[in-house]
Amino acid sequence: MTGLILASSSPVRAHLLRDAGVAFAVEPARVDEDAVKQSMLAAKHAPRAIADALAELKALRISLKHPGLLVLGADQVLEFENRLLSKSQNLEEARLLLQRLRGKPHHLMSALVLAKDGATIWRHVEKSTLTMRNFSDDFLDGYLAAEGEELLASVGGYRLEGRGVQLFSKIDGDYFAILGLPLIPLLSALREHCVLAS
Repeated sequence: MTGLILASSSPVRAHLLRDAGVAFAVEPARVDEDAVKQSMLAAKHAPRAIADALAELKALRISLKHPGLLVLGADQVLEFENRLLSKSQNLEEARLLLQRLRGKPHHLMSALVLAKDGATIWRHVEKSTLTMRNFSDDFLDGYLAAEGEELLASVGGYRLEGRGVQLFSKIDGDYFAILGLPLIPLLSALREHCVLAS
């Protein structure tokens, strides 16, 4: 079996891989995501392409340091009203973001790239559409108090695997992709590349 490195510090991605029975090491790739996003937005690239480019950059950066091993890069971007949103820096920013998203749909692009020996060998991007319900300010206050600063780790200010699911009226997309790791296509790719038994 071939070794796998996850080039992400996301505990959710690691948890999903571990629960699926995948053996891997973690080595987060340090990249200036905001600079890449701004450059690509200036060049009029679509959100899907931006998510894919960020995942690829992470995978390639770590792959160059580990010859012979497979490296998984992952990234996720949120598009709302034709604009990319960034993670909130504090709970007040998260409150304002959730108020903007309230009652409206947004799109998550979840990208994965596998690299080996400094070359991309597989990629996948999945789009999910999530519609928030028109929740009350009282609900929002309670949600922010209960979730606290943990929700700042998510670009949308929610964890679908936790209380964040209560924010939504409709979800179109794969659950694992929304969490940041389109697991079913990834597992298929890992079998093809001998990380998992087929």
